Formats: sequence, C-alpha cells, structure tokens
Amino acid sequence: MYKGREGQWAFYLHRLSGLAILAYFLLHVISISLFVFGEKAYMAVHGGYDFILFRLGLIAVAAGVMYHAMNGLRIIVMDLTGKGVAYQRQLWYSVLLITVVWTVYVAYMVLPRVAAGV
Repeated sequence: MYKGREGQWAFYLHRLSGLAILAYFLLHVISISLFVFGEKAYMAVHGGYDFILFRLGLIAVAAGVMYHAMNGLRIIVMDLTGKGVAYQRQLWYSVLLITVVWTVYVAYMVLPRVAAGV
C-alpha cells in the first residue's frame, strides 16, 4: 500500500498539514495573548499581519486545512469499510482534486483583497 506511492505521500502530507495547522493555531494563541502586555505590544505584532506574505499565507492555510480534513475522511473510509484500501489510490487523488479546487476558490476570493490592500 505504501512503498513510496500515493499512500506514502498521503501519510507525509497529512502529518505536514497537521503540523502546519498546529503552528498556525499556536501563532494565533500567542499573538492574541499579547494583549495581556498591553495594546501597544498587541498592535505591534498584529500590524505585521498586514504584510502581503501573511495575507497570501491564508491561501496556504486554507489549502492545508482542506487537505487535512479530506484526507482524514479518506482514512476513515479506508478504516471503516472493507473495500476502502482497494480504492485508496483513487480516494487520494480525489482528496487532491478537492484540495486544488478549494485552493483555487480561496485564491479567487483572497487575491483581489490582497491586491486592493484591504
């Protein structure tokens, strides 16, 4: 099932997307907790979120969350159905397709706002 094929890539990307989501969550918890040190410290960090890289990063976050969620559902289908493993390759490519479509949609929604500086 693995041996460097789709199952192995699904495994690696699932772990990587999970760690990226955790890092994004921790960044938010830490930055919001800076309010304890006063509005100045809070605004100093949150002012940096207006940079274009942070705004474009929202597209990557949305892609990571969608991949992680859809791959999690793929794993559930494979575990709960006896035939899931036989279709794991097709399921993984379906996960990738859904993730790409979702990422294109999010980019379509986010990029005009980034370009406008909103």
